[in-house]
Amino acid sequence: MPKMIVSIDGVVIKEVQLLKERTTVGRRPYNDVVIDNLAISGEHAVLHMVGDEVEIEDLGSTNGTHVNGRAAKRQLLRNGDTVEIGKYKIRFFSEVEGENFEKTMVFTPGMVPPRPSVSRPAPLSTAPAPIPVNAIIRVLTGVSAGREVALVKVVTTLGKPGSAVASITRRTHGFVLAHVEGLRPPLLNGEPLAEASVSLKNGDRMEVAGTTMEFVQA
Repeated sequence: MPKMIVSIDGVVIKEVQLLKERTTVGRRPYNDVVIDNLAISGEHAVLHMVGDEVEIEDLGSTNGTHVNGRAAKRQLLRNGDTVEIGKYKIRFFSEVEGENFEKTMVFTPGMVPPRPSVSRPAPLSTAPAPIPVNAIIRVLTGVSAGREVALVKVVTTLGKPGSAVASITRRTHGFVLAHVEGLRPPLLNGEPLAEASVSLKNGDRMEVAGTTMEFVQA
């Protein structure tokens, strides 16, 4: 099934499965893929899916849409192509096999976090093995206070879509917090996130969409 991996400055912020014939990308909250950044037009681009083929079409955006470094008005996407919208990069995948990304989990205030799913056996590869599961998020406030979420996925998103969303990305050296969308960046130890992404340390406290959480790493 076709999908997109959205990243900025090397930090993966969301994964989107292409399930519809028409998937819109833009800054406005009614888009299927919302990227809350002033460099992104309200209705920036649309992905058309016909059978196994996916085309991206620029919707007359201010800063344009680029595919593999070249400006594109409407172009057929191939497995592995990189779409650039502002500073954001969208990697397109049309084949599931060989991918090591898992689905993003969105945690919203009041939601009971699910139990971690059992990982599928990894395909034979020369790539380095993922780092072991050794970190959790502990919810400190709200109706879900006391719940714990194991960081077993490549990307875990936190917050309330359309309002305030942050992401935690697993990297070989540890875990990285990034601001995904919303007018207010997440708070890290009481201070607004000042950089695009920040490495997390054991005991760090985050506040996203009014919910306070603690990062705990063994």
